[in-house]
Amino acid sequence: MGEGVDPTQMCQRLVDKVAQSEQLLAIADPDLLVLFEDWLEELEAEALALLKKHGSLDKQTLAGKLGLSRTGATFLLSKLERKGNQFS
Repeated sequence: MGEGVDPTQMCQRLVDKVAQSEQLLAIADPDLLVLFEDWLEELEAEALALLKKHGSLDKQTLAGKLGLSRTGATFLLSKLERKGNQFS
């Protein structure tokens, strides 16, 4: 039975992450959260401008142009897609 994903463990990890996020929000400085949100909006605008100029970019190239990790670029692209942006 060692194969596959254990849904119980997966759910527990998800619950732990949500609890951790709520704890961080409780101690986070509201001014810092506003600055982070502003920074993220600027990154989104930069990413959109790059994608409009160059068309579709792979995640590694976008990450390099924005100074992000590949994971950060992946997150940013998925966030933009959820907002309804289409990339060729």
